[in-house]
Amino acid sequence: MSTPADSALPAGLLLAYYGDDFTGSTDAMEVMTAAGLSTVLFLRTPDAAMLARFSDARCIGIAGSSRGRSPQWMDEHLPPAFEALAALRPPLMQYKVCSTFDSSAATGSIGRAVDIGARHMPGDWSPMVVGAPRLKRYQMFGNLFAAVDGVGHRLDRHPTMARHPVTPMDEADLRRHLVRQTARRIELVDMVQLREGAAVAHERLQSLRGGDKPVVLVDVLDEETLREAGRLVWQEKGAGVFSASSSGLQYALAAYWRARGWIPPQPSLPRAGAVPVIAAVSGSCSPVTAGQIAWAREHGFAAERMDLSAVLGQGTREAELARLVARAGEAIGAGRSPLVFSAEGPDDPSVTGFDAIAQQAGMPRHEAARAVGVALAEVMRRILDANDLRRIAIAGGDSSGEVAGALDIAALSVCAGLAPGAPLCRAWSDHPRRDGLELVLKGGQVGARSFFGDVLEGRAGH
Repeated sequence: MSTPADSALPAGLLLAYYGDDFTGSTDAMEVMTAAGLSTVLFLRTPDAAMLARFSDARCIGIAGSSRGRSPQWMDEHLPPAFEALAALRPPLMQYKVCSTFDSSAATGSIGRAVDIGARHMPGDWSPMVVGAPRLKRYQMFGNLFAAVDGVGHRLDRHPTMARHPVTPMDEADLRRHLVRQTARRIELVDMVQLREGAAVAHERLQSLRGGDKPVVLVDVLDEETLREAGRLVWQEKGAGVFSASSSGLQYALAAYWRARGWIPPQPSLPRAGAVPVIAAVSGSCSPVTAGQIAWAREHGFAAERMDLSAVLGQGTREAELARLVARAGEAIGAGRSPLVFSAEGPDDPSVTGFDAIAQQAGMPRHEAARAVGVALAEVMRRILDANDLRRIAIAGGDSSGEVAGALDIAALSVCAGLAPGAPLCRAWSDHPRRDGLELVLKGGQVGARSFFGDVLEGRAGH
């Protein structure tokens, strides 16, 4: 319930998070920045000197790549990151997950992340907020839904997530999905309990919390339940809690804080202007991104397919990278924006035949997939080294991590709004050609069909 400490937001850090991929990390940063709260995203665990450069930050994030990693990788790499964030003493520490809950027991295990992270915070529950209406994600009685082109789908019947090449969703009830990843108790505060008021939600939570730190899913269906989810998490945080949540957590907190009058009444971000050209790379297999590539091709972008067999083959990789960079340079010289992509949708031959391509290259599937991301990163790095560009775009969660991680960038901040979940970011770097670079990291499901044109023109609100 409300306490005297709730009369205003406390000074200092409000939230610290580790993002399981780079696109989701910028999504979370966007929400907090739009709420008027200074936010910075580090691309590696920051040292004291880097933290001092952003001493006024109310929210701090670390962009990671755990969404595509094994539980064993998480056991090794997540504890140091969580320890660094916990040392900042935030009232809330988050493991930021995708709003489509991409995960399995073998890859990107959210359950394993909770088991590791909950040890670093004192709370006796672990809230989980996944629904985010602005992103067309809805959780009702523990089941997750997502809308595509105005049509809602239960996640295990979603046209993309049900066919995801790495973590296909075969269960929309997040309790049943998560129980495969952790032995931890999993509970729910549902939308009916939230709508019955703060007292009812409080009593429900009191009956669930305990020394075993259960995961407590909190339904979010609309603006009312979003605000009440934010109220529940903030008022019941105690001395500090760990939460594995999507940016739904940020949206919920902002909705509650806004209702209390603690932050500006309307979320706001600056608008970006147009630039002459951009460079873009895409490793996404989503049909949404496929439509965006098609739109870009139809509207003057120089779209160039990466030959995966050549990139993964022995003795042919360098020639293929050089070809792609040369074609990009030719396009820029002609005033066109290059777009290098590895696939156009889930039915693309490079996706349906990827196992055979990887086998021919003598690589395990996951290793081959990462090699494609590394190749896209190398293409973008060489394009930037050879051309003076102000703005770039990267599509695909794993690809965004590989590309952004290869560009000598230390941190990102939001400089303007574009598509919901994909803001325009400003790079902070000691590398003079990277510092001040504008970039957009886009998840596969994000953005209008005109997304790449919107990045070029600086159009927001799609």
